[in-house]
Amino acid sequence: MSTAPLVRVEGITRIFGTGDAALRALDGVDLDVAAGEVVGLRGPSGSGKSTLLNIIACILEPSDGRLSLDGQVVWDGRYHVADLRRLRRERIGFIFQFHNLLPFLDATDNVALAMTLAGTEPAAARQRARELLDYLQVGRRAGAMPARLSGGEAQRVAIARALANHPRVILADEPTAALDSERARVVMDLLRRVAQEQQAAILVVTHDEKIFDRFDRMVALRDGRIEAIG
Repeated sequence: MSTAPLVRVEGITRIFGTGDAALRALDGVDLDVAAGEVVGLRGPSGSGKSTLLNIIACILEPSDGRLSLDGQVVWDGRYHVADLRRLRRERIGFIFQFHNLLPFLDATDNVALAMTLAGTEPAAARQRARELLDYLQVGRRAGAMPARLSGGEAQRVAIARALANHPRVILADEPTAALDSERARVVMDLLRRVAQEQQAAILVVTHDEKIFDRFDRMVALRDGRIEAIG
């Protein structure tokens, strides 16, 4: 495993509101996630987990601090990337609690769409989509519509979609919350495989104690600060 961080968060602070109404959602957070590593982010509601994930995703601006992705400074007082949409599309993969698959497209086309939106030719996009579905052990369901997929199958298709454009950073928000214990562990084992074989950095927000043993590290947030790393 490479020790070079693909995600580097340095002194990240985020304040909502002003004056007496100001809320310090994040307070000087430092965090690195290396290539090939799967890190869990836990903490009570309101601890800043989703805020941190949205800052790393370049959806929410920090109030202070520095963010680097894949060796490039992305934020340091301002964004240093001209096209944030392209950055998110090409270098960051997103996985959510609910798969959010388009109900009118089959599994293959749900994955291929992410690539065609990025400029990939449709035929090449569909070929890679089928390869990704095979890689995630759901290739036999390539032609199935989302309504015909089980929860675990749909989440694997969502992971394939997240991998479509070869991202180095994958951000997951409660990806196993809607799954039973067995399917949750299968999904996490697949994410670990992706991290190791694709040399991606994966950060997962979770409350799901049944998957804590699937992480390389667990990071605990409380009141906007890192409470523990273990």
